Amino acid sequence: MVMNGIDQLAAYAKLLHGQRLGLITAPTGLTTDFVSTIQVLNEEFHLAALFSPEHGVRGDLAAGALVDSYTDPLTGVPVYSLYRKDSKRMTAEMLDEVDAVVYDIQDVGVRYYTYIYTMLYALEDCAKAGKPFIVLDRVNPLNGVAVEGNVLKPGFESFVGNYPLCVRYGLTAGEVALMANDQMGWNAELHVIPCGGWNRSMFYPETGRIWVHPSLNMPRFETALLYGGTCLFEGTNLSEGRGTSFPFEMIGAPFIEPERLAAEMNAKRLPGVLFRSVYFKPTTSKHAGELCGGVQLYVTDPWALQAVATGFALLDTIRRNYEDFAFLPPMKENSRPFIDFLSGDKVYREGAVPLPELLEQFREESAAFAETKRQYHLYS
Repeated sequence: MVMNGIDQLAAYAKLLHGQRLGLITAPTGLTTDFVSTIQVLNEEFHLAALFSPEHGVRGDLAAGALVDSYTDPLTGVPVYSLYRKDSKRMTAEMLDEVDAVVYDIQDVGVRYYTYIYTMLYALEDCAKAGKPFIVLDRVNPLNGVAVEGNVLKPGFESFVGNYPLCVRYGLTAGEVALMANDQMGWNAELHVIPCGGWNRSMFYPETGRIWVHPSLNMPRFETALLYGGTCLFEGTNLSEGRGTSFPFEMIGAPFIEPERLAAEMNAKRLPGVLFRSVYFKPTTSKHAGELCGGVQLYVTDPWALQAVATGFALLDTIRRNYEDFAFLPPMKENSRPFIDFLSGDKVYREGAVPLPELLEQFREESAAFAETKRQYHLYS
């Protein structure tokens, strides 16, 4: 079985012994035997503080719910929020409580996922404070080879994209940390405790590991595969499937004709995916309690699937055929529409570039990114 960084900790224990440790983690911070990283560090080292990302260290908070600081009832260790309304950063007061910070969260390998920015913000904050930063690396569930989508453009930074990554970037969290630390010139004292037995061509099911959902709306490996394309619908008035059993696998709205849409999408013969007409009624989020028509996406070939191109093809088809379609307005004054932050550019929303030409531009950007990232590979 493939091992994550926490499973290799014994060989690197000298990095942690004798230090007051702060831990950034979530419910995916587990050993192969499902012992939490919180418990491991608390029993074997000096765990001085926990730092909570979105959803909380124990996964008890909904997406977007703000996290308050509190005391962890199982360990008595203070928990400090890294998902506050006013800031997602570590403060000087937080860092005064620790000598080093450890990060252990399962990433999904897609730019929109917020955990990667919690890590990068903390890495930069530790660099400024002169505190070592230790990443307990975990496999990229989407493999470490395929790269998709455009690179985030300057001026479009947000908590769903705050570093010039492709949408699907083909790196582990530890490799992203190495890349950012070098390219941004942070010069942090960074240590990556690597995975064991993982090679870049592996999708998650090939690792022999059990899928533990990284957040409530990422219940399956197939969800993560499609997420790079279907998350774009968070910037529209369509449901992205939140509040259903298949978030990010079902897309729809009350004004969609499902049979028509499924037929049109299947006629495109997009690689690695099929579309089925569906009706669903979300229990939460957009269109909660309303009957929606739409499509469910099925992955037929993970290697052939081009999730980003698929998402844009579906989005573009709905945009052209349904006058009720709309991009969501900016969430606050003088901000951008959310679709711009997700897509990392305004070019798609403005509609001046035909989709085939835009996707070709994306392929050129991802090819260049793939070459750049090679120097930070820890795994073959």
